[in-house]
Amino acid sequence: MTRLAVTGAGGHMGREVLEAAAPRDDVDVVLAVNRPPIEEVAGYDVEDEADLPDLLAARDPDVLVDFTVPEPSVRYAEACAEAGVAAVVGTTGFDADERARLRAASESVPVLKAANFARGVAALRRAVREAVAALPGYDVELTETHHNRKRDAPSGTANTLLDDVEDVRGETDRVHGREGDHPREDGEIGVHARRAGDVTGEHELLLAGNNEVLSLTHRAESRGVFAAGSLDAAAWLAGRDAGWYDFGDVLDDDA
Repeated sequence: MTRLAVTGAGGHMGREVLEAAAPRDDVDVVLAVNRPPIEEVAGYDVEDEADLPDLLAARDPDVLVDFTVPEPSVRYAEACAEAGVAAVVGTTGFDADERARLRAASESVPVLKAANFARGVAALRRAVREAVAALPGYDVELTETHHNRKRDAPSGTANTLLDDVEDVRGETDRVHGREGDHPREDGEIGVHARRAGDVTGEHELLLAGNNEVLSLTHRAESRGVFAAGSLDAAAWLAGRDAGWYDFGDVLDDDA
């Protein structure tokens, strides 16, 4: 059984992770923290994240699961590196320096970073790469929709899909929305972020050309799909060598 620490226990995703972990027999939550400390969540006591380094040493989890925001997320990963605890990171919106610090932590412990833990998104990424390779010259547009409280735009998943397109086509010009006189230019990808209501997450990649349109879409119906995927990732990551991992590595082993 994989021993887990969960950060951001009072947040939407932290609660989802704890609720998803409770009935599973392959993971055991030994530590949950939040800033500030709060009452128990899903039957787990929640402690102060300021004490995380000492708590990691005392509780000895195998893996920490984090869905918070960039600044504390990096600190948590660095605390894991000090304590010898693996880290599953679902936080998005990191800047270049924060990404470098996460990479540095992975030199000491295994770190699995993913913008999205839905298995369908992993399949979407593979389909996007195949479609873009098969349709050279077709125009590409990406639209993503999330709830009205999401901070980063475009979403981490959208940026990952754009990276997948560029891995196939080379560098592109990412145009974020359009206004006024703005005819499409060669090598351009339109990127559109919508924020409304309580939408969990939807991503659509559109390819158009040669008098045809191909649309590849994924829609998450509940945050529970991300929580379940992160727990699968944590169980897989426990005991791995230090290094940088992706959710696709987990799915490759399942295949």
